[in-house]
Amino acid sequence: MIKTDEDNARRFIRAYNTIDHELRVQYNFRRSMSFSEMIRKSVVMNYVVRKYEDKLIDYGRLRNAIIHRANDEYIIAEPHESVVLEMEYIAGLISAPPKVWNTVCKKDVVTVESDMPLKKVIEVIYTSSFSNLPVYKNEGLIGVANGQKILNIIGEQIVGKVDINQFLEQTKIEDVIRKFNDVKYYEVVPMGITIEKALDLFYDNRKLLILILTKTGSMQEVPLGILTTGDIMDMNALLEKF
Repeated sequence: MIKTDEDNARRFIRAYNTIDHELRVQYNFRRSMSFSEMIRKSVVMNYVVRKYEDKLIDYGRLRNAIIHRANDEYIIAEPHESVVLEMEYIAGLISAPPKVWNTVCKKDVVTVESDMPLKKVIEVIYTSSFSNLPVYKNEGLIGVANGQKILNIIGEQIVGKVDINQFLEQTKIEDVIRKFNDVKYYEVVPMGITIEKALDLFYDNRKLLILILTKTGSMQEVPLGILTTGDIMDMNALLEKF
């Protein structure tokens, strides 16, 4: 067989092998699992695979049409350049996905202490324009003061004929966030989190409002950055341009 330097078939096969290897390593899939089955199982764990599921299934079939043996010398077809470029692009996203820290992460984190009066917290939300403020007690995260949830609590007090001025001035934010429901609306994640993983977290939990980035993802660490639902479109756009 006459060989060419970096022809489309070899580039396509290399990208396919990269995807195959990375997914097996990342999710500990057994070697006997077919490529298509592996893609379908990865859908629930990987945002990129979920987005390109149908194409990856098709490209897996194309790989079998291009080569029928394990030895890459036996190439019997040549894929179109556009197909190769897309396969290489997907392989890049899966093997070396961009991280939020260097892209969309907001690093000007505003936090409040647990004993801060609710009135002051509302002032901070207003002046900072941040609707989600991490709340710390003894250097540990105990929750997030969310503007809408706070508004709901205030509404309950008004309906209950409570003296609202007294409530705002004498109630600590720690006591307020305890009244929030048990839905997990925030997560603490390591600063090395990828865009793909961040999108997965928002996708898996539709109640999630904010990701708080620390060095290793510990609630006892200083917050270094935040991501909110408002960053989802930017993260999607970055993946498109990566």
